Amino acid sequence: MNVLILTGAGISAESGIPTFRDANGLWEGHAFEEVATPQGFARNPELVQEFYNQRRRALLNPEIRPNAAHVALAEFERDHLEHGRGDFLLVTQNIDNLHQRAGSQNVLAMHGQLLQARCTYTEEVFDWTADLTADTPHPEDPDNDALRGCLRPNVVWFGEMPIGLTRIEKAATQADLFLAIGTSGVVYPAAGIVAQTSPECRRIEVNLDDTPASNAFDETIRGSASVEVPKLLNHFKAM
Repeated sequence: MNVLILTGAGISAESGIPTFRDANGLWEGHAFEEVATPQGFARNPELVQEFYNQRRRALLNPEIRPNAAHVALAEFERDHLEHGRGDFLLVTQNIDNLHQRAGSQNVLAMHGQLLQARCTYTEEVFDWTADLTADTPHPEDPDNDALRGCLRPNVVWFGEMPIGLTRIEKAATQADLFLAIGTSGVVYPAAGIVAQTSPECRRIEVNLDDTPASNAFDETIRGSASVEVPKLLNHFKAM
């Protein structure tokens, strides 16, 4: 059984990580054009850097930990692969590292990772836990003033191409089981993954509420991910 998992902000919210968008469409008080587009970064890099600095600091808070859903997914993956039951890919829209910290191995972070920085000149990616500013030196050439401030968060902004779309499409077309957990069903291309699965694929959505994509699933489970995901995965492990 080939398994494809998609996770969204709902799974991380239970670990204390706020979602970007509020009911008014603002991201922590900012329009997304200001803090989540290449144009916004070009206009006001200090604002954008500080926006992600705050989120990075929050993620590094020791109180932020993987919850039961993250742990259950990691354990399910390990059991699935150890017993040779098929392929497994976990695609996440989240930019935190909670899946990896829980022990998941085959994680594709399609919107990038907050604890990484990317060079705007070379596209090199570096693990990163400190703040970024307009004066941050390049980690491989710290004395080169021309490279100061060339780092940006390694996250995918609106108008940029998500990571790994070809791999995701291949996994979707070959999946026997597709689980969407804590996703809004409104952000594309992630919301379109369910449509890439075959008619024979079993599609299950786990979310607190209905989403615009709910009708595309064979089954919908309403409830918190930390409660419903372990129960659901235990069911499949017992099969």
